[in-house]
Amino acid sequence: MGKNKRKKRSKKAADKPSAAKSDAPAKPQAKKSSGSLADKLRARLAGGRFRSLNEALYTNSGGENFRRFQAEPELAEAYHRGFREQARGWPRNPLDDVIAQLQALPSRAVVADMGCGDARLAAELGKRHDVRSFDLVATAPGVIACNIERTPLKNGECDVVVFCLALMGPSLWRFVGEAFRVLKPGGLLKVVEVRSRFEDASIDEFVAGCRSAGFDLVKPYDASNRMFVAFDFQKSSRRPSKTDPAFAFRACVYKKR
Repeated sequence: MGKNKRKKRSKKAADKPSAAKSDAPAKPQAKKSSGSLADKLRARLAGGRFRSLNEALYTNSGGENFRRFQAEPELAEAYHRGFREQARGWPRNPLDDVIAQLQALPSRAVVADMGCGDARLAAELGKRHDVRSFDLVATAPGVIACNIERTPLKNGECDVVVFCLALMGPSLWRFVGEAFRVLKPGGLLKVVEVRSRFEDASIDEFVAGCRSAGFDLVKPYDASNRMFVAFDFQKSSRRPSKTDPAFAFRACVYKKR
């Protein structure tokens, strides 16, 4: 009898569903991993495209870059998307400082934002100042597409010219010369550049080059941001030198991956 009871219990135990089994469908683990890998690959491809475009902007002239981006305007969106992604990792965005400083100026100043990108400066200061935005392609409202070596601005039209990470390529001194042309006497030139683009002790050489181009440094340059250096120059009454200064920025060239 004890045997029979044990047999019955064994049978019942066999008939009972295992606790390890479940009627719920298995989680699509493989699918999730596949999606994650695809996202990583897309991000890597987008990052590679941004680096390639960035390198071209730093090594080609303003005219060459303008012609290329006009022929393929979709490149501008790809570049700006990569730029925004890169900026998320900065300890402080230098454009925030530029905006704060311009906010303190008397209202209705005429400001030229050269290489404006998505025209954030105009978006944030447009109610206070008359901001003119220029870039290779018009990817935001109000942006004028042009080669910033020669903008449609009139001589002496601007109170301020801004180059925030925009002095790219061998056309550096033509860009600075255009700033001299469009600024009023005593007008302000604001420049922000990546610290790594300066060779050892060449910050002073850049300042000397700007002096040769007709600008005086109005206060000590700001190197408090570990990634960027900021300058404020004033248009002088001197005539710019007819010869371009010898100083050239180091191009941001990326290693092949």
